[in-house]
Amino acid sequence: MQFTDPAILTLTKVTPHSEASDWTIADSSNLYGLHRWGEDYFSINESGNINISPKGQESANLDLLDLIKELEGRNLKLPLLIRFDDILEDRLVRLHKAFEQAIKTYDYNGKYQGVFPIKCNQQRHVVEELMTCGRRWHFGLEAGSKAELVIALSLLNDPKALLICNGYKDERYIETTILARQLGRKPILVIEQVGEVERIIQASKKLGAAPIIGIRSKLSSRSVGRWGSSIGENAKFGLSIPEILITIEKLRSANLLNDLRLMHFHLGSQINDVGILKDALQEAGQIYVELCRLGAPMGHLDVGGGLGVDYDGSKSATQASTNYSLQNYANDVVATIQECCKANKTTMPTLISESGRAIVSHFSILVFNILGKSDVSSHVPPATDKEPLIVYNLRETLKTITEILKASAIDHSKLQEAWNDAIKFKEDALIAFRLGYISLSERAIAEQLTSACAYILEKGLTKSNKVPEDLKRLRSTLSATYYANLSVFRSAPDTWAIDQLFPIMPIHRLTEQPNQLGHFADLTCDSDGKLDRFIDNGQTKSLLELHDIKSNENYFIGLFLGGAYQEVMGNLHNLFGNTNSVHLRLTDNGGYKIEHVVRGSTKSEVLEAMQHDPEELLERVRIASEEAIERGYLKISDAQRLMDHLETSLRQSTYLHT
Repeated sequence: MQFTDPAILTLTKVTPHSEASDWTIADSSNLYGLHRWGEDYFSINESGNINISPKGQESANLDLLDLIKELEGRNLKLPLLIRFDDILEDRLVRLHKAFEQAIKTYDYNGKYQGVFPIKCNQQRHVVEELMTCGRRWHFGLEAGSKAELVIALSLLNDPKALLICNGYKDERYIETTILARQLGRKPILVIEQVGEVERIIQASKKLGAAPIIGIRSKLSSRSVGRWGSSIGENAKFGLSIPEILITIEKLRSANLLNDLRLMHFHLGSQINDVGILKDALQEAGQIYVELCRLGAPMGHLDVGGGLGVDYDGSKSATQASTNYSLQNYANDVVATIQECCKANKTTMPTLISESGRAIVSHFSILVFNILGKSDVSSHVPPATDKEPLIVYNLRETLKTITEILKASAIDHSKLQEAWNDAIKFKEDALIAFRLGYISLSERAIAEQLTSACAYILEKGLTKSNKVPEDLKRLRSTLSATYYANLSVFRSAPDTWAIDQLFPIMPIHRLTEQPNQLGHFADLTCDSDGKLDRFIDNGQTKSLLELHDIKSNENYFIGLFLGGAYQEVMGNLHNLFGNTNSVHLRLTDNGGYKIEHVVRGSTKSEVLEAMQHDPEELLERVRIASEEAIERGYLKISDAQRLMDHLETSLRQSTYLHT
């Protein structure tokens, strides 16, 4: 029996234009949460493209799609990391304004002085830009290794800027900080492990000079979330209360107590609950007061990092959000320490924070293009002679679903029954194929018919309010895989390693209603190379609303708020290297200027990183081609074409050119 109902043979998905008048940019903003996590930097313009306002909504803005096209015209191919230095500066402004406001509000008799933890983003132009923009506040740096210490010492030429020295410290590290103090820098050597105390004493005796010393305390206050182990008795770094008291006596005996000027603690990389911060501040404040009572001059209290980023815009105490604002954070730090010091008649310290994530997350956007997609076909194959009973049953089921959906009152129980039949017939077809009763082509027809059932069901139930739970999942069944021109392991490793959520959305076509659910697969041949967790206003979803790909037209996707950690944590899986990156600043006339261009890794560079010699590799292929020519397997012209391809490819990016 050949089924020829035209309503089925012409099955198609709803096109974006069919409901264009009903879909607005406000709908897109709400769908992707842009107005919730965008922090006044990102919006949608009337053309349906993402707008970038690097200095906030009242400032000049740039159309991101136009910008991408212009950058591509400069041979900056995608994937492309765009850094907006104005946003970086604006983040510093907002941080310092928040603390200045809190200090004024609570009449705090002290000041705030921030530092940037280099580990968050060690890229040269990023750190240099922060030092330039932050000089007005004597903004400093935090180093956690000897390599980072070298960066900090070379860039910090402000004698009032602080250099917080954390991490493991050997004799050379300690001596370097002592000598740097004599160089005119202001390094504070933070004792984080008991063994460092004796090394500091010995280095001070050897050089006849002492460092400025700090102590990191292990707080007993509770903490939760991914980085909850950063605090408490089992924390990796810090001294317990008994160890702090022993350290005080050792420093006193070595005549170094007068150089103890800082108390430090750290709650973790992303504090999502402000209540945890308040508890920690109360405990830290009391420890600070006691250190002063024990005779240390102190003067600085470092509240560490942890100022969070609201990745999903839900303003909740979830791992991808925060239940406080920047001003709330500053107010709690200032008010809590003031209350503690005032009650104990202790001079209020200079407050320090090591905010990294909150400073650099917003300023860079990774834009990548889609190479293609695979999805479930809605095509209904024509009937053939002598089709197996299973295939016939599926055609009849499709006809039944169509008739039910045509009715003025849809019977959802009958639809559920018909869909259950379709699933059962598909399973029967698989069993029959395994046993050799149906052919490969007949199995394919059975699967196509099942997909057609799913498509017409999903389409027919779009506007229905009483849909059974099983049928609500049809959209997931029909989801697509979008192939992305990027490596997750290189550009967004935290999505794979720790399930970090980043806002991801199309940067254009936002006046069109998305008509497809999908996720992204990257270029690597690794099953984990995918983006399949997306923000959903405090929740997560495995599929993102996307548009169909138009022929001969690029589809661009942006990954936002990824400026912290992603580049330095990225790896060379499948030898995909750094992407192209560019630093931009707005100009007075509303345009932009390119401050720095950092070309992405070439294939030669990533091969050399793995100790391969590109010239030697080429020579081996050349010798092999000569042997093939001699045996008559390869023409000279084809051998030359092969070598040309390889030589050209080695000079190019590791990503695909479209």
